[in-house]
Amino acid sequence: MKLLGRKAEVSLDDRLEALAEAADLAEGRLGQEAVDHARAVVARAGVRRGLSVDHTAVALAGATGSGKSSLFNALSGTDLATVGVTRPTTAKAQAALWGAGGSGPLLDWLDVPLRHTVEGDASGLILLDLPDHDSIELSHRGEVDRLVAVVDLLIWVLDPQKYADAAVHERYLRPLARHRDVMVVVLNQVDRLPERSVKRCLDDLRGLLAADGLEGVPILAVSARTGQGVSELRELLGREVSRRRAWSSRLAADVASAAARLSADPRPPVTGEVPQEAAVSRTLTRALAQAAGVPVVVEAVAKSHRHRSVAATGWPVTRWVRRLRPDPLRRLHLVKGARSSLPAATAVEVSAVDTALRDVGAATSAAVPEPWATAVRHAARSRSGELTDALDRTVAAATSGGVSGSPRWWRLAGTAQWLTVAVMAVGAIWLLVRFAMNYLMLPELPTPTVGRAPWPTVLLLGGALAGVLIALLCRVFAWIGGRRRARSAARILRTGIERVARELVVTPAREELARYARFADRITRAAS
Repeated sequence: MKLLGRKAEVSLDDRLEALAEAADLAEGRLGQEAVDHARAVVARAGVRRGLSVDHTAVALAGATGSGKSSLFNALSGTDLATVGVTRPTTAKAQAALWGAGGSGPLLDWLDVPLRHTVEGDASGLILLDLPDHDSIELSHRGEVDRLVAVVDLLIWVLDPQKYADAAVHERYLRPLARHRDVMVVVLNQVDRLPERSVKRCLDDLRGLLAADGLEGVPILAVSARTGQGVSELRELLGREVSRRRAWSSRLAADVASAAARLSADPRPPVTGEVPQEAAVSRTLTRALAQAAGVPVVVEAVAKSHRHRSVAATGWPVTRWVRRLRPDPLRRLHLVKGARSSLPAATAVEVSAVDTALRDVGAATSAAVPEPWATAVRHAARSRSGELTDALDRTVAAATSGGVSGSPRWWRLAGTAQWLTVAVMAVGAIWLLVRFAMNYLMLPELPTPTVGRAPWPTVLLLGGALAGVLIALLCRVFAWIGGRRRARSAARILRTGIERVARELVVTPAREELARYARFADRITRAAS
């Protein structure tokens, strides 16, 4: 009969390390009770591995009247345990020791003060007689629960009358389904049954255990009174004690149970792109752009370019009028990185951003189970309070870096305009000199002509006409340049807002997703 034959694929140390990390990752995401339980398992394993591994603590557990104390006496060859029939007689666990040397620290940790050394071949066996798990004394049941959770090997002693009792199946056997490798079930008092009924009871018990998830657990028919089956049970214990592996198998089962308790739905780790994430991210970027006033800013960039172009290249005689008008970007405080004064987002724009945030959270969390999905959705909104300031800084930085510079042709056009003014001035002065000489009846100066038009008039009128034509041409170029600057600003703003959306919304959600992926990997490793 093989009890501890399953070989772990991952070392116990690795599984414990994985469970500890999974508990840390689950902090604040899963129920605190399950997290604390996992940490308690890791701590308990650390203590047990530091105690005697040459001793195997085996507990006899059962209900009132099951005969476990009689079986304890039969296995130890003593009369240490007081035998009762209708009421609990064992108040505190006691131990029978085969080869007691070095077992003291282990028994101290188990908190078993009643210890008896017996002679025999099962060196390293510590056999514990537990109180009745159905005792009317709460302290008795507490003692059973405490030791059932820490001993290396469990022997459940059932009797023909109460082997189907729901109390033992629902409270102990079913929750310990992952501990089948460190469990033995004994049907005691079979001497009270007709021989033909023993097999029927054993078959029925196997069915009940299979329903509890304990299919394959060794089941022995025993009579402590007549000695039937006691030698077989003693031999089984001797084999397990000689292997010195029950303690590690128990810890491995504890780890697997704690891992299962941490995650009832350990889906595979999430890798690669999340479905629909790109689409909802684009929707989020558009919503943030509207809320940040990007259309207003882009139009202001175009108008600002035209405004400054006219101020720099317009006809010097009239350009001062343009300088009286405020710069559209300066009016929005979007010059040189200043704090913006853009209009606040409307209710519709705020609602669109909120919807987009929910969509990002929903798309990112679709591949993970609850309550991790809730954590992912919360992460997507965790930094939403920073969006307003981040968008404001992004808009200000975008409009002060590259979209508000002065092109070189403005200087050339401005120089040309001043040349036209100089030409006009020469023509005007020339005409004034001629007028003054005529007024003073001085001899007229010779005046060259262009055709029939005198040069002073040509210079005055030609300079004025040239200035107007240059101004009109510069306005055409200013309009084209404004559109180009607007497109450039839109591109820069879109890139900046995408970065804000990624840093404040998408990245936190993906980090939580990565946390779950690591958790799922650690749970899988701990449970393997």
